[in-house]
Amino acid sequence: MARAPKIIDVARLAGVSTATVSRALNNPESVSPETRGAVLRSANEVDYRINHAARSLRLQKTGAVAVLIPNVGNPFFSNILAGIESVMTKSSINVLVLDTHGHTSQSSLADYLNSQRADGIICLDGQLAFDTVSNESFMHDLPVVYACEWPIKGVCNSVRSDNAKGAQLAVEHLVSLGHKHIGHLAGPTGNVLTSKRKRATVDALHNCGLKVETSWFYNGDFGLASGTAAAKQWLTHKKRPTALFCSSDLMAIGVMAELMRCGVSVPGELSLIGFDDIDIARYYTPALTTIRQPTRELGSTAAKVLLDRLHGHNATDEKLLDIELIVRASTATPSANG
Repeated sequence: MARAPKIIDVARLAGVSTATVSRALNNPESVSPETRGAVLRSANEVDYRINHAARSLRLQKTGAVAVLIPNVGNPFFSNILAGIESVMTKSSINVLVLDTHGHTSQSSLADYLNSQRADGIICLDGQLAFDTVSNESFMHDLPVVYACEWPIKGVCNSVRSDNAKGAQLAVEHLVSLGHKHIGHLAGPTGNVLTSKRKRATVDALHNCGLKVETSWFYNGDFGLASGTAAAKQWLTHKKRPTALFCSSDLMAIGVMAELMRCGVSVPGELSLIGFDDIDIARYYTPALTTIRQPTRELGSTAAKVLLDRLHGHNATDEKLLDIELIVRASTATPSANG
């Protein structure tokens, strides 16, 4: 069996020292582009591969990061994960995923993370307080970056969409169609996205000169079932809103499905707009008007911020990503609302 190529083989072929080869492969900015090019060509020629396990052990690093997700079954998170993995894969870092449902205590998170040995954390669950996730006493002061959601208290690195602008665009779109009776289906109580979008919805209605009818503000949990429940409430009203802005696509689809089951036309009797632009939004019938979050960019940006932290660099506390109104068939003028 042929001997596996070693770093000294690369050094001899490139005409440099083994220390220079190591710097070129592990810390490329420390050598000139010409030297790095010569080392890479030589490594390819002898088919040399970095032993990442040995490198991690030498640097006292695990070569993995943990991603904390509040509900792995929610399709919204799939593109965020794809964005995280696209960046981490290029740096040969593994991604460990934890569904935080049932792991909301310090001790529970500590047991998981200490057993998995992660170098850093990307947290998509704003319900987890920053001091819970980043407590030095049980996670060895790991760098933490929040993505999409963020804790209400505590200063931390976070990457988020412009949620307030999203709610504003949703309301303004409905008003531009002629709607004057607009309701809102909010997310779970205590969630930072819920409060941000709800507050911005109220502000947008006021700015458009419209009355806020509190009975048209329904409580949900971002899931399909809460959309179904909101639709049932809507059906009980003698005076109903002609349009409903939902704080997630899943809730909007839940509303739509229940109303259609009851023979109510969307957008014929109720215009619906969601938030997120998950994949099914464009394929549902009618296709859902929504606020598109840059989910893949949320993930990739959070991963880059965490890599900066892992390399000892400072990172901006908050990165705000833009959003976009996507107009489809679920919204129409109120004249079409019977």
